[in-house]
Amino acid sequence: MMKRLFFLLIISLFPAAALFAQTNEPDSLPKSLELNEVIVISKSTAGSSKQPKCLSSLDEYLERSSKLTLVKRGGYGWEPMINNMTSERLNLTIDGMHIFGACTDKMDPVTSYVDVSNLEEVNVSSGQNGAYTGHTIGGALDMVRTKPDFSTRGWGGNVDLGAESNSGLITTGAKIKYGNRKFYSSINFMYRDAGNYKDGNGNTVEFSQFTKYNASVTTGIKINDKHLLSGSVIFDNASNVGYPALPMDVSLARAYIADVEHTAVHVNKWIEEWNTKIYYNSVQHVMDDTKRPAVPMHMDMPGWTHTTGIYSKITAAKNRHNIIVNLNAYYNQSKAEMTMYPKDESEPPMFMYTWPDVRTAYTGISISDNISLSQNHSIRFSINPGFRQNRITNTFGLNSLKIFYPDMKASKNRFLYSALAGYGFKKGHIELSAEAAYGERAPSVSEGYGFYLFNSFDKYDYIGNPGLKNEKSLEANTNIIYRNTKFRVNLSASWFHILDYIIGENNPAYSPMTFGASGVRVYKALKYANIFSGSLQIDYRPVNALKTSAFIAYNDGRDYQQQKLPLIRPLSYRLGATYLHKQFEAELTADGASKQTAFSRKYGEDETPAYMVLNFYTGYTLKYNRHKILLRIGVENIGDVFYSTYSDWNNIPRKGRNFFFSVSYGFRQL
Repeated sequence: MMKRLFFLLIISLFPAAALFAQTNEPDSLPKSLELNEVIVISKSTAGSSKQPKCLSSLDEYLERSSKLTLVKRGGYGWEPMINNMTSERLNLTIDGMHIFGACTDKMDPVTSYVDVSNLEEVNVSSGQNGAYTGHTIGGALDMVRTKPDFSTRGWGGNVDLGAESNSGLITTGAKIKYGNRKFYSSINFMYRDAGNYKDGNGNTVEFSQFTKYNASVTTGIKINDKHLLSGSVIFDNASNVGYPALPMDVSLARAYIADVEHTAVHVNKWIEEWNTKIYYNSVQHVMDDTKRPAVPMHMDMPGWTHTTGIYSKITAAKNRHNIIVNLNAYYNQSKAEMTMYPKDESEPPMFMYTWPDVRTAYTGISISDNISLSQNHSIRFSINPGFRQNRITNTFGLNSLKIFYPDMKASKNRFLYSALAGYGFKKGHIELSAEAAYGERAPSVSEGYGFYLFNSFDKYDYIGNPGLKNEKSLEANTNIIYRNTKFRVNLSASWFHILDYIIGENNPAYSPMTFGASGVRVYKALKYANIFSGSLQIDYRPVNALKTSAFIAYNDGRDYQQQKLPLIRPLSYRLGATYLHKQFEAELTADGASKQTAFSRKYGEDETPAYMVLNFYTGYTLKYNRHKILLRIGVENIGDVFYSTYSDWNNIPRKGRNFFFSVSYGFRQL
C-alpha cells in the first residue's frame, strides 16, 4: 500500500514541475492573504519570554491564542478547537507530519505528544487556509519543530526548573546543543509531574494528576550552501494521567515520532525552497479505571495508531506570483479494543473492537498562488484535490459493524476537493482581506467505524456510520486591520455553511452497552449547519515600555432547524497590560466570559455562569557575557474564583489560586 502511495506522490510531481516551465526573475513578491496566527514558542531555550510562565505546557501556550479554544477533560491533554470545531474537522500536524491520537474518548490530542521544548512556533490557520496539509473544514494547527541552527558556533544549552502551588506541579528540563558551519545537534529532555489540583472553593479535584516526560534529538548536516539534511526523534511518555470529567483515567500514553528531511534552497531562479520529509510515528494509549471507586464493571481499553508518510513542498516565485505546491501522502492504522470483566468471575469477559483496525491511505496535492497585482492589491487562489481510502482489515470488527450495516463493504474510496479565492488590499494604515472557499472532509474513524463509543458528556453510546457522505463547507472570511505607531485594531469574522454536517442522532431501536448510558446515537449527516465567529483585537502602546490590549469574541452555531450546536463559545474577552523596561517585565491580565445561555441541552450542555479571573506575573533577566538567567514569579486566578467554562467537560471546575515560579539558565560556549 505504501509503495502505491509513494508512487502516486512521485507521479503527481510532474504537473508541479510543469507549473514552473519558465524561469524569469520575479518583479515583486505578493503578501499572503492567509488568516493565520503564529504562536511563538522559543528559538533557543525552553525559557522563552513570550509566555508569562516560561515553562508552561503547550496547552497553556495555546490557551492564550486568539484563534483557538480548548476542550478540557482534566489537567492534561486539552483538545484544540478552531472556529468552534473540534479535532474531527481540523488538521493537527507536527511539522507537516500527520499523527493521530489512539484514544476513542479523545484523551490524547496530537498536541499532548510534544512539548514546548521541542517547538519553535505553532501555526494556526483558519478554514481552507489550513488545507495545505490535507482536507479540513475548520482549519489547521501545525506545531513547527526547532530547526538546526548553523549560525550558532560551539556548545550551548539551558537548564530549567519550575514549580506551582496548586497541584504541586514540578517542571524540570535540560537541553544541550552543539553547532558549527556544517553540523548541528541538540538533545532535549523535559519532565512534568503534578498532583490533584484544587478549585476556587478549596476542594480537591480528584483524578486530575499526571506525570509526563519528553525527550528529543535533532541533528542536521549542511551538505553545501544549497542542501541540508536533518532528522529528529521525539519520545513522549505520560503515565498516571487522571481525567476527572471522564469515567476512566490513563495508565499510559506513549508516542514515538521520527523523521528525515531534505531541504534545498535557491534551487534555481524560481524555486526558492524545496522540502521533502519522510516520517513515521506510533502511538499507544491505555485507558484505566482501576483507581476509580465503585466501578460497575472493570474495563481494559487500549488503542494504537501507526502512521507512515511523506510530503514534498516547493516554494517558488515567478514574476508577480508566489507559488506553493505541497504533495503529501500517509498510511495510517487505527485500532482500539475494549474488554469488559464481569464482577462474577465465573462469567467470561466480553470483548469488542471499538475501532476495528481501520487502515487509511491518503494522497493529496495543494497548489496555491499569491499574485501581486500592484503595490496595494493582491489576490490568492488555491486548489486541493485528494484521494482517501478506508479499509477494515479485522474480520471480527467488520462483522460486528455488519450487525447494523449488513451490506457494508470492507473498504470505501473517497475523492476530496477544496478551493479558495481571496483578495488583499494594503495602503497606508489600512489592511483588508476577504476570502471565499469550499472544502470537504471525510468522516473520522470514530464517525465512520466507531463501535459503542461512550460519550460521558451527553451519556450516550455512539456507533459509526460507514455510509456517511463527505462533509462539505462553504466559507467566507474577512479581516480588517488599522495600525499606526501606537495603535492597532484588528476586526475579523468567519462564516461557515456546512452541508451534510456530521453529528450523532438518537436511535431508540438500539440498546446501549455502557452501564448508565441514556441510549444509543448513530452518526448521521444533517442537511446543514451554520457557524459564525467574530472577534475584535485592540492594542495600544501609550509609551514604549507599556502595551495594553483588549480582545473580545462572539460566536454562534445552529443546525438547519435553528437548534444550537454543542461547544459554541459564548461572548468572551481578554484584557491585558504588559510593562517591559530593560531586563524587567510584568503583566496583568483579565480573562472572562458572559453567561452561556445559548447552549445545546440535547448534547449534554447546560448553562455556565459568567466569570472573570485576574492573573499577574513579573520577571527579570540577568545577562553576563554568554550566560543568561530568566526568573519568573506570578499568580493565576488571584481572586480564587470558582468557575468552569463552556468547554470544560461535564462542568469540571478550573484551578483556584495558583502561585508559580520558574528559573531558566542558558549558556553559550564558543
